[in-house]
Amino acid sequence: MITTTSERGIMISAGTQLRAAARRITTMGAVLALALVVAPNNSVAQVRMTVPPQSEAIALQGATIHTVTNGVIENGTIVFENGVITAVGADVTIPSGARVVDVSGKHIYPGLIDAYSTVGISEIGAVAMSNDVREVGDFNPNIRAELAVNAESRHIGTSRSAGVLTVLTTPGGGLIPGMSSAMALEGWTWEEMSMEGAAALNVNWPNPNPRRRGFGGFGEFGENEDEQPTYTERVQQLKDFFAEARAYRDAVEAGEEVRTDSRYQAMNPALNGDIPVVVAANGAAQINDAITWASAEGVRLVIRGGNDAIHVADRLAAEDIPVILTSTMAAPGRAYEGYDVAYRRAADLYEAGVRFAISGGSGALYTDRLGYEAGVAVAFGLPEEEALKAVTINAAEFMGLDDRIGSLEPGKHATLLITTGTPINMTSNIEQAYIQGRELDMNDIQKHFFEKYMTKLRQLMPFVM
Repeated sequence: MITTTSERGIMISAGTQLRAAARRITTMGAVLALALVVAPNNSVAQVRMTVPPQSEAIALQGATIHTVTNGVIENGTIVFENGVITAVGADVTIPSGARVVDVSGKHIYPGLIDAYSTVGISEIGAVAMSNDVREVGDFNPNIRAELAVNAESRHIGTSRSAGVLTVLTTPGGGLIPGMSSAMALEGWTWEEMSMEGAAALNVNWPNPNPRRRGFGGFGEFGENEDEQPTYTERVQQLKDFFAEARAYRDAVEAGEEVRTDSRYQAMNPALNGDIPVVVAANGAAQINDAITWASAEGVRLVIRGGNDAIHVADRLAAEDIPVILTSTMAAPGRAYEGYDVAYRRAADLYEAGVRFAISGGSGALYTDRLGYEAGVAVAFGLPEEEALKAVTINAAEFMGLDDRIGSLEPGKHATLLITTGTPINMTSNIEQAYIQGRELDMNDIQKHFFEKYMTKLRQLMPFVM
């Protein structure tokens, strides 16, 4: 067959279009496959149903109320309206028209707060497209985690069933990964869930003794180790960025003409002391250097991680620097450490006079074990009331949220739990929860599958069940 040049051009163009169409179909198929993995169908993926805002006054009557900040009230009543607590006590006047719920024999606690989480921005670890934790580059203070939060995440339901009603969803990667966002775990969209978009600025403190990876004397990504920035150079990069951001702020305040930079603008709340700077640091040298740096910068410091915090406890206590412990259920990291070094870390810091909160670890999978992290600390010497504070009011105070959550007081959000016992004990059940007065649907994906396969057993093995 003989074709002209123009015909060949048409054939090539048509072939290119067909290949492009095939690629689009393949891409759409991959996206659809991911959607089926992450959300097979509405009833399975979400399971729980989002509920509307509180529409009537509610009075929970007859329970033991654990206020956290003002003691325990036996046979108490708590009243809330429009999402806000209006009265707490043993002798409370219930407003006319309020719906009274008898919770005799039960306990009421504030909702637990996870001060370091990736709930909403991380779904399935093995599926990269379902994780939006890390951004490209070392300096991203303008990144707010709230914008990426998936309100349909399965981890929201399982976290709520374990008593966690508020999380500080936190980005990662680089020296300054961005802002933690305080998210209430109820709502159709991230806008509805967000309590504070920029609750804390995060800094990953450089490691003075990084582990070298790779082969043939080369580090990660094939780069020669000699070309990697030293610890001193990395710390200096951090100092330089803060200095540049401060100079930018001062120039703007002085009315000078400057080129707009969203990264520097985002630094203002941290530089002005309006929000804390949460520094991820585990080693004693890292913690000491971070304290010295924060003092020079004049920022509100919170240490996150704190594996070696007990070795710096005197300084932490003297300078009133709080610590967010990222796990009490971890194995020892060094051969010479005892098996219980992580289990008793909270108790050790308490005895040393260091303020602390306990986190469930950064992974979205671990937020639902937050209460158990606190419970382990109790088993290894931490007073129970201090463990409860570590996952409620302490976390709220460190993140500037204690005017809204963390304890049961008039004027605060009606974000609370009705339980059979303390939420930091594995034997207790969370029977009902409220977030800002909304009576939550307590179903979740784990309960869904439990009921599904129990039904299967009942049908296939009725003589056993």
